[in-house]
Amino acid sequence: MLKEFKEFAIKGNMVDLAIGVIMGGAFGAVVTSLVHDVIMPPIGALLGGVDFSNLMWVIKEGSAGAPYATPAAAAEAGATVMAYGAFINTVVNFLIVALAIFMVVKAMNRLRKQEEEAVTTKECPFCKSEIALEATRCPACTSEI
Repeated sequence: MLKEFKEFAIKGNMVDLAIGVIMGGAFGAVVTSLVHDVIMPPIGALLGGVDFSNLMWVIKEGSAGAPYATPAAAAEAGATVMAYGAFINTVVNFLIVALAIFMVVKAMNRLRKQEEEAVTTKECPFCKSEIALEATRCPACTSEI
């Protein structure tokens, strides 16, 4: 089992996986910053200065009375809140990540398709049948090419 694990690790599968996880985490941090710091503030400004991260519904009041400025302040006061603004931010974050992954997969599929469409045959000048590029003799008419 140790030998199999060593072969697995040496083949690069584990290294590729580790790189993917690290890059995914870094990409997630970049997208989170994009959503919280770039996308949501203008949307909030267009909607009258709303800060989505502070949107909440107070389910049960805490020891200190409402209104609470942030979900953290409500939790500190012992209130039970549904922080739907954080959920909106997370959904926008997810949609951006999904769009980015879709674009990467689409580009990869386009590259694979171009690879598959690479020319692998040619036409025999005598009988016009399709033959392999490396062929020196046509299998249909036996002419030398």
